[in-house]
Amino acid sequence: MSSGFLDNLFSLQGRTAVVVGGTGVLGGALAEGLAQAGAFVIVAGRGADRGEARVAAIRAAGGDGAFVSVDAVDRLSVRALLEAAINARGRADILVNCAGVNSAVPYFDITEEEFDKVIDTNLKSTHLGCQIFGGHMASMGGGAILNIGSVSADKPLSKVFAYSASKAAVVNYTQNVARELAPKNVRVNVLCPGFFPAEQNRKILSPERTASIMGQTPMNRFGEPHELVGAAILLCAPVAGSFITGTSVYVDGGFTGMRF
Repeated sequence: MSSGFLDNLFSLQGRTAVVVGGTGVLGGALAEGLAQAGAFVIVAGRGADRGEARVAAIRAAGGDGAFVSVDAVDRLSVRALLEAAINARGRADILVNCAGVNSAVPYFDITEEEFDKVIDTNLKSTHLGCQIFGGHMASMGGGAILNIGSVSADKPLSKVFAYSASKAAVVNYTQNVARELAPKNVRVNVLCPGFFPAEQNRKILSPERTASIMGQTPMNRFGEPHELVGAAILLCAPVAGSFITGTSVYVDGGFTGMRF
């Protein structure tokens, strides 16, 4: 098999990718992976220091990108992000919606404010990204959107009820938006990670819970952020992923669900 065949199949050369939440652990790994596949990557998030550091890492590895500040749950801020991408690159070809937050508050103690924060950060941000960037991509003749779900979207997990509900909604939302945008040549898919050392997991991973997760993961370990990159490139690549839309890809080590 020639390297040219694989390059053509999975290349993102000449594409502009925007990774919302690219300042985080998983979003940052995805940003670096898309850059290695040839995309110019706009790392978008709240933390300028982390964003600039991620861009520096991308450039050190031979890629290119830029940081743009964004509040992922504010419509005007997300629209400004799109405008920044257009001003810098002429268009946005790929969007990764990776903003996310979890809550470790027990079920009977969670406040409306905390619940709303989880739903807004995980679901509303996905909606704003899809609507704003999806409209742009449709007007430009096509593109790819990758939303981030979770293994908990279809499996009950203790203590993460708000997070699980938001991610189940992201999966369903992705299917509906994929149907809406398919005639416009905009593909919309969702990547569902299992348990990774992401920031939103650290608050809930007690030693007991860690042991329980390991016991329900046949590969008997957590995922490493770079292990999400292959699936992400497949779903974003214009050639390899050309007929894939509305689907959910689980990268979870075979996770079967928590025992109670």
